[in-house]
Amino acid sequence: MKLDNNNHSVFAMYYHLILVVKYRRKVFDDILSDYTKSIFERLAPGYNITLLEWNHDVDHVHIMFKAQPNSELSKFINAYKSASSRLIKRDFPEIRQKLWKEYFWSQSFCLLTTGGAPIEVIRKYIETQGER
Repeated sequence: MKLDNNNHSVFAMYYHLILVVKYRRKVFDDILSDYTKSIFERLAPGYNITLLEWNHDVDHVHIMFKAQPNSELSKFINAYKSASSRLIKRDFPEIRQKLWKEYFWSQSFCLLTTGGAPIEVIRKYIETQGER
């Protein structure tokens, strides 16, 4: 396993994040997924986060990323959800018809460390999301 480092530490911090659309509304397609991924890629460096893998199903996204010890994960996730929700509703106004009370993301999220399974197993799992 390749370890990352900074001035004071050596680390390997990989995470699997699952974000679900409020009430599991079926709004994701490839275009919306690429758009939300681009927002993630713009915000992540400010929190010392690097995107490794991204995929979607019709009502949720799976994200694998790596972070540093000083990454504030909950602040990043909340900032991402807030910004992406606002921008999605602005740039894809037709989605508003499928939402409930203007909410895009569910308030909760699932964040898993990936130390229990090899990274490639998780990568393959994310790559096959949405396939039957």
